[in-house]
Amino acid sequence: MNKIKVVIVDDSAFMRKAIESMLAKDTEIEIIGQGRNGLDAVEMARNLKPDVMTLDIEMPRMDGLTALEKIMSENPLPVIMVSSLTTEGAEATMKALDLGAVDFIPKEKSFASFGVMNIEDDLRNKIKQFARRKNLMRRLRPSSFARPASTAAGVQSPAAPSA
Repeated sequence: MNKIKVVIVDDSAFMRKAIESMLAKDTEIEIIGQGRNGLDAVEMARNLKPDVMTLDIEMPRMDGLTALEKIMSENPLPVIMVSSLTTEGAEATMKALDLGAVDFIPKEKSFASFGVMNIEDDLRNKIKQFARRKNLMRRLRPSSFARPASTAAGVQSPAAPSA
């Protein structure tokens, strides 16, 4: 059985190590790379071809949202946002999801002191779930990740038959 190849990208060495420790416990998952910024993320997506990537939003050199947009246009793959900025309803979360992220895990709830282990199973399960979908993502054209501004705009009802 092939292992699920994962890349971890976060500017915090502590967070990279915490995520690595969680994922290393699962024999179905293999960490194939770790990066510190968005430039690393784009390069690793291109060169390592991971099945899934975890990605922080706020990082030096290139932020996670810019990296996500480049990754989805060049090498689409399932990306799970792991960030203190990704809380439900937050603008950054919505933008990440609009750009193609498949899910998110907020740091402040997940990684605060003893809370790190609370999301361990959740993160591993999400990685496994989305790794199964990677082939679909690779077949999608990059433009298919952009959502229309309004789904109702410009939609016309079929004309009623005339008597």
